[in-house]
Amino acid sequence: MTIEVQVTINGPGEAVWEVITDIENATETISGIEQVEVLEKPENGLIGLKWRETRKLFGKTATEEMWITEAAANEFYKTRAESHGCVYITTMSISGSHGGSSLTMSHQINPQALIAKLMSPLMSFIFNRVIRKVILQDLNDIKAAVENQGSDDSA
Repeated sequence: MTIEVQVTINGPGEAVWEVITDIENATETISGIEQVEVLEKPENGLIGLKWRETRKLFGKTATEEMWITEAAANEFYKTRAESHGCVYITTMSISGSHGGSSLTMSHQINPQALIAKLMSPLMSFIFNRVIRKVILQDLNDIKAAVENQGSDDSA
């Protein structure tokens, strides 16, 4: 199952990149994230950055470990997480548009364990709308951070 959501941001791609790669301070930007603990930090670049993220999902606190597997500055990065018999791949990508940027989050769920594979169609039906809503909120929080940063710069 893959869920993809996109928002248009009134700001340059570089500003979007700055916000989405500030993982350590994500709790200040993304309202759904309660805590971030950086576990491994590469000497340079993003690839290999690993962190533990805590959110409230479905009324419960959930903590997952994620790490960046691919990245191209000001273009995209991919994260990977493994939990509950599934591999989760999330891609954050930036593209230019008229007077601003588009930020797209693609969240892919790949069941690995037998029970996860059997439950996948049901879970897909149930969680698709909820996950889409969570992603949209994250993207709107990022949008607000970038656009407010732009208005702060001009003040």
